[in-house]
Amino acid sequence: MSLFISSAHAQEAGGAAGGGFEMLILLGVFGLIFYFMLYRPQAKRVKEHKNLISSIGKGDEVLTQGGMVGKVTKVTDEKDFIEIALNDNTNIVIQKGSVSAVLPKGTMKSI
Repeated sequence: MSLFISSAHAQEAGGAAGGGFEMLILLGVFGLIFYFMLYRPQAKRVKEHKNLISSIGKGDEVLTQGGMVGKVTKVTDEKDFIEIALNDNTNIVIQKGSVSAVLPKGTMKSI
């Protein structure tokens, strides 16, 4: 019977499994990549948007996230809402957070 079946031999014991310290270094590298590639740019965008919202004043021309362009006619600080005149007859009230950009003066006339 042993002519067709080879004998099975156990594998010799390998080296000790290291990896405790190397795993911590790898985890730290991934943490740094996560911070510099994801968290830091997003925090920067949020900070810029907060500065934009706090600088909105009466008479500014703004672009909303919905794509509407209008002139700010009324600003209320305590409720975080602004009133925008889209044209001579149409005014809307929106949240300050939905403003995506403050446009240069005269943009509405050039459109």
